[in-house]
Amino acid sequence: MAGSENPDSRMLLIRIKHSTLPKSIMAPSATTDWPSPSEIGDNALQPCFVLHKALPRKYEKRSKEFNSDEDESSYEKLRSEAFNLVWSRIETAIKDVLKHSTSHLFKELHNWVHESFLAIKSSATCSLSEVTRPYPLLVDNLCRQLFTAFVLTKNIEIVDDLLTFKELGVHLKSQGCHIVNLSSHEFSVKHGIAGCFRSLLRQLVTFASNTPDISILASWYSEEANYDKPIVVIIEDVEQCSSMVLAEFITLLSEWVVKIPVLMIMGVATTVDAPRKLLPSNALQHLQPRKFTLGSPVERLDAIIEAAFVKPFYGFNVGYKVALFLRNYFLRHDGTITSFVRALKIACMKHFSMEQLSFLCKGIIDEDSKVWEKTCQSLPEGLLKYAANISSIKRNNIDGNVGDALADGISELMRLRNNWSAVVMCLFEVGKYGKIQLLDIFCEALDPSLPNCKALKRCLEEGKDHRQPLRRDAILRDSESLNSREGTFIAQAVRKVRDLPSASLHQLLKFWARHTEEIAEVNHKVQALLSTFEVEVDGQVVKQEENGMKRNPVSQRLPNMEKDKSQVAHEKAAMLAISMIRDYMVPIESSPFHEIFCFKHVDVLQSALIGDPRKTIQTDLLRSHSYLQCSCCSASLTPSMHDTSILYNLAQEHGDLINVHDWYESYKAILVGSSTKSKAKQKQSPTPKKRKVTDEPNRIEEASIQARFCRAVTELQITGLLRMPSKRRPDYVQRVAFGL
Repeated sequence: MAGSENPDSRMLLIRIKHSTLPKSIMAPSATTDWPSPSEIGDNALQPCFVLHKALPRKYEKRSKEFNSDEDESSYEKLRSEAFNLVWSRIETAIKDVLKHSTSHLFKELHNWVHESFLAIKSSATCSLSEVTRPYPLLVDNLCRQLFTAFVLTKNIEIVDDLLTFKELGVHLKSQGCHIVNLSSHEFSVKHGIAGCFRSLLRQLVTFASNTPDISILASWYSEEANYDKPIVVIIEDVEQCSSMVLAEFITLLSEWVVKIPVLMIMGVATTVDAPRKLLPSNALQHLQPRKFTLGSPVERLDAIIEAAFVKPFYGFNVGYKVALFLRNYFLRHDGTITSFVRALKIACMKHFSMEQLSFLCKGIIDEDSKVWEKTCQSLPEGLLKYAANISSIKRNNIDGNVGDALADGISELMRLRNNWSAVVMCLFEVGKYGKIQLLDIFCEALDPSLPNCKALKRCLEEGKDHRQPLRRDAILRDSESLNSREGTFIAQAVRKVRDLPSASLHQLLKFWARHTEEIAEVNHKVQALLSTFEVEVDGQVVKQEENGMKRNPVSQRLPNMEKDKSQVAHEKAAMLAISMIRDYMVPIESSPFHEIFCFKHVDVLQSALIGDPRKTIQTDLLRSHSYLQCSCCSASLTPSMHDTSILYNLAQEHGDLINVHDWYESYKAILVGSSTKSKAKQKQSPTPKKRKVTDEPNRIEEASIQARFCRAVTELQITGLLRMPSKRRPDYVQRVAFGL
């Protein structure tokens, strides 16, 4: 057919190249008001989408455990409500933590703004009439310096930068400052200095013209409502700015700084020396710099882990493999808090959509044990049967009433989880002295096979001081390599207890006493250790100094005794840490019914975050009837299917090249064939006299078929499954994707 001169083929090729997208790919084609060929335009592209399944097939069997559709829909609603409640609590905790982590920096910057503004006002006086003049004042170079704050973000990603600096602007604005947020894109060679000032004027002057005239800003500042307030210009990433444009911007503002008191806050991603390398010397001499430091992403992530997973329990947790994946996703993929929170939300959503009993967390959040115990006992038979088949129940051989066992199991899980949380926080307090991140301890503490780790076994069983250093790249290894490492972060924290100065150990025990208040036995031992820091000599009570160095005259007479007592205290503290790990740090995956609250399906999360879009599109097109729940389309190709799905199914009959004419004829036969069968049935009817004469409105015109065919082919091209005809083979299209 390559050399065929069929006019229909040539018409189809022309229409394929100039066809448009539909408003929806998966809308039933029989009811779609398709445009005629004359209405098809070259630039009328519209977005499309393909329906995709919500869950992998291996988890679909769980939805068949209910007694009726009514039970299923009611409990789906409960799971949805539970997800909204749990995620709102987690999201609020994350926002509070991030706000708290930046509050100290925001306070320092506000004080700096206030001090700098007073310094500008005191350096040179300027009357209100002088401000309105359209030219700068003649002052010496000392009065022409811009007070500039360089905020070192420690290589934080731009997504988190934008959020942080936006919140900073809101905070300073609430303190009475005029705020201008400028992005690094506005300091490009393309926009130039004029683009920067247009953006500045748009944010400050209500009725700003397109003319980038700084005298407009001076006139606006002279108004009574705006005068006597500092103008703060915030640039979130100074290293991405054009050095030439930024230098010109700084020089121009410095000439007007007395009349228009402008302060600058610039984000620096790498080192504080970056502006010196970026800007020329004539621009640097106009800056009066001061350095501020923002908390690193890892530090803020530790705060999120503590607030969302360790201290409180919101009815949702992640398993060991999911925690490892989230950590690696954070460290390797893009390292942003925003991406981590997004991945966490997806994990939470997947858990509540997959786990049928996840709605039980609502009673735990409300801390009303009677409510969720009653709920467990009144579950329908289908859910009780599902609960009896949970893997952790089979492993623990729980018999008897499933509802009572479920309530008791959840109570035990809560107790074990609270103990686990207390021990993790105690280890983190030690880790702060050895620069061990909570993220590392958290992931290790979730590992159900951690007691089998050789290094930890030696630490727990022998209590020896293994001083093997850990390399940072070891934290990215999976659970199979954990047993082969020279040590673990938990074992390293235990060893650190023995190396602490006496003052630091005394402070550490105070933190341990706070974290173990709900574990009476451990708290009693901690208090006993604290009491050893008060020794009695000759009837006098002598307390060791907090700095660990100063001694009073009585204690100086007995240095050896105090040294021995200090060694004993350190050893007892280390042994107490070992006993807490051994007796109270039970991973959540080792508890019965943990599946209700713990998300462990790392493959589901990985697919949702990374995914395989081309494979998903192919599956959706080949099995569209299963997602649309259409019974008439399940047997074979029918006209009620969407045109794109019909064409892609027909394409499976061809190789890598598809003859357009043959493809079109097969597609046309499916659409016209149903109409022909309908006519044949009408002719064979036993009562032909009663049949009314109609104009056959269901007859499909050739032009309409061609237009629908062209549109469907274009959709396959845009989704990446098809390559359009070339000049060499004008009658053929090429398949791009093969197989699933």
